[in-house]
Amino acid sequence: MSGPAGATPHASSRAAILDVIRAAGTISRVGLVRATGFTGATISTVVRRLIDDGLVLETGRAESTGGKRRVLLQLNQSSRFAVGVHLDHAGITYVLTNLGGSVVARMSRAGVGTDDPPAVVARMATEVDALIDGAGIDRSRILGLGLVAPGPMNQTSSMRLVPPAMRHWEHFRLDRELLAATRLPVVLDNDATAAALGEHWSGDVGGTATFAAIYMGTGIGSGLMVNGITFRGASGNAGEIGHICLDANGPECWCGARGCTEVLAGPGAVVAAARADAALAAEAGLAADAAEERPRRLADFAAVTRAALRGNAAARELLENSAGHLAVAARTLANIMDLDQMVLTGPSLAIAGSIYLPVVQRELDRAFFSRATHPVTVRLSRSAATAPAIGAAALVLQAELVPLREGLRLPGNLADAEPGGVSATR
Repeated sequence: MSGPAGATPHASSRAAILDVIRAAGTISRVGLVRATGFTGATISTVVRRLIDDGLVLETGRAESTGGKRRVLLQLNQSSRFAVGVHLDHAGITYVLTNLGGSVVARMSRAGVGTDDPPAVVARMATEVDALIDGAGIDRSRILGLGLVAPGPMNQTSSMRLVPPAMRHWEHFRLDRELLAATRLPVVLDNDATAAALGEHWSGDVGGTATFAAIYMGTGIGSGLMVNGITFRGASGNAGEIGHICLDANGPECWCGARGCTEVLAGPGAVVAAARADAALAAEAGLAADAAEERPRRLADFAAVTRAALRGNAAARELLENSAGHLAVAARTLANIMDLDQMVLTGPSLAIAGSIYLPVVQRELDRAFFSRATHPVTVRLSRSAATAPAIGAAALVLQAELVPLREGLRLPGNLADAEPGGVSATR
């Protein structure tokens, strides 16, 4: 692999070595030397401490290359856990993941609605306790809680959630209040960015260290991974493809611009168009209220999708029109970043991904600028519905176990770290 760990600046040799073990799946001490460039003595010392801390296990031996068979190392998946929470107007999703990012428990509850933030935080603390207790996990093994929500977000001044439905959260110190309520360290981020990190941490993107996660929930965004690092931009709001202008004279978006991807292609646009078609609205059982709240919007989007999958031509046309707009925004992002892989994720694409994916792929095959040099592969996330919450837990795992800093860059192609038939990639 072109290295999630090999291209990543880590805060310490311990962080770098643990990240290589995570990315490799299984790897020997000799493989670690090759992958990191550290001395054998450094590798031996750090690995011993990781084993003593319960984070790494010795597991079997590599195939012989003529000498003594090398002992293989891997993460001790059940040694630590993290809680991930996706906070949205439409719903709150909770997951508990192990050290490798695999989900061991999950639950979904009502969204924030118009409730006061302190009341929501109190409810969240109770639900987090229920999640941990229900999984039977010792609380001392919980590293912390990652919480993600729709952007825009200002990471330099606590948590600001300013989509229209959540204006009342704008100045609420969510990180501080949630820490006090749950007694767990709290990490905050944007939901689309977290979804990309979750794909990377769990290894679902294979050896690709630079890719985009195209996210659609009640809105549209994207998360960017560049050389194994989440790219956030100056204020943590990089990847807002929902606000790429597709029509300068189009309808006004809540962000203040016109013709944005989100206002043309988002679930709200699909539902509004479906409601305007009396026959389709009746078949899909859409709510009659045109001023529906976001939870209703997502439910109605699901209803339109079900109608399309049952063969309703009008519903299918609406979704493919939405997918066409999203595809143009995705192509714009692929052109700017020169991507070779995109992942479709988020609650709405978990529902309608089978319709959106071929449309996006066709657009990239047809018009991606560098298509003569390399294609862009588009796939649907295996955990699209819960991707932001999984990514939120990965934020904790990364922050606590493999913290990053500028400066150190490890050489690396993990695929070459184990000669003699032992692969260091998953």
